[in-house]
Amino acid sequence: MSRIRRDPREELAAATVSLSPRRRIDRAHRGGAAPQTAAAAAAPERISISNPAYLVFAVADAPGGIFTRHDKQILGAARLLAGQTAAVVLLAATVEGAGALGADRTTKLPGGYDPEAAAEIVAATIRHHQPRHVLFPESADGGDLARRVAALLEEPLFDNIEALSATNAIRPASARRREWRAAPPRLMSIAPDMAAPYHGPPHEVEPLEPVAAPVRRGILSAEPMKIDAAEIPLGQAGVVIAAGNGVADFDGFLQLAAALRATPGASRVVCDAGLLPRALQVGASGTVLDADVYIAFGISGAPQHLQGIGKVDHVVAINTDLHAAMIARAELAIIADAQEIMPALRTALQP
Repeated sequence: MSRIRRDPREELAAATVSLSPRRRIDRAHRGGAAPQTAAAAAAPERISISNPAYLVFAVADAPGGIFTRHDKQILGAARLLAGQTAAVVLLAATVEGAGALGADRTTKLPGGYDPEAAAEIVAATIRHHQPRHVLFPESADGGDLARRVAALLEEPLFDNIEALSATNAIRPASARRREWRAAPPRLMSIAPDMAAPYHGPPHEVEPLEPVAAPVRRGILSAEPMKIDAAEIPLGQAGVVIAAGNGVADFDGFLQLAAALRATPGASRVVCDAGLLPRALQVGASGTVLDADVYIAFGISGAPQHLQGIGKVDHVVAINTDLHAAMIARAELAIIADAQEIMPALRTALQP
């Protein structure tokens, strides 16, 4: 019988929470890739937990029906607390692809901006199903929802957790001069980039019984405001396209950014030359991005620039140099002249 071998690189990737500004590895996380053993090799393709010992709720933001990096981390933390005997319940406006993120049950929340209805439904679902833990993202919407639910349930919220295990929850205190440690309570919110997403086999997902709840309305109406992507600060932008030394037509570049509804950025070389404002510089000496998508036109990828996109989920690079560092960093690379790709994209985007 041949010896089962483990892949340390796979284990390291599964435990990596963030790459920028420094690589952060959560060694306590048990939901990632496990060492390859005979038992693991014989594991089923999909995991089903039919009679869970208890429930762990994970409440996701999922703006626009898309799970954010923070949402995936919340599900990874919930999977860590649930282990292999309890069930993770995802509560979100969308539940597509929940099994691959580690969820066993799902229940849908109202879409759009309706924090009162979402809070009432989450609180009623908690009262009915009595989960052992409920995890929220410590984000603008997730943090607001967590505090609304805590007020409705009249229970304390252990917020802004930066380290979580099956036995300990740790959050900063006294202006980060001290740590507050406790056994994982029922209501918790997790800070961004502090927990690893789930990397194991997908789970079999079943719907959770919905719970009706009356809504006490205080907000009469709310509508999202349309904001020009060019006015969004780089550090808050979701989609960024950036111009480098391989771009000469900057008017065309800005037109493409408007057509893509993306926030424009630039490399240090472009900003040093005065071709685009310094406020658009991406990199360690400019703005460190927290975007979902980054598209680099004619950027070779200097080390300080790559440090600025370490947290970006999806990177697309257009460059003539096959061996450029940006091409190696990209998830999708196009070996072509950026000056030829930009007008082609503008033409394709025309109605």
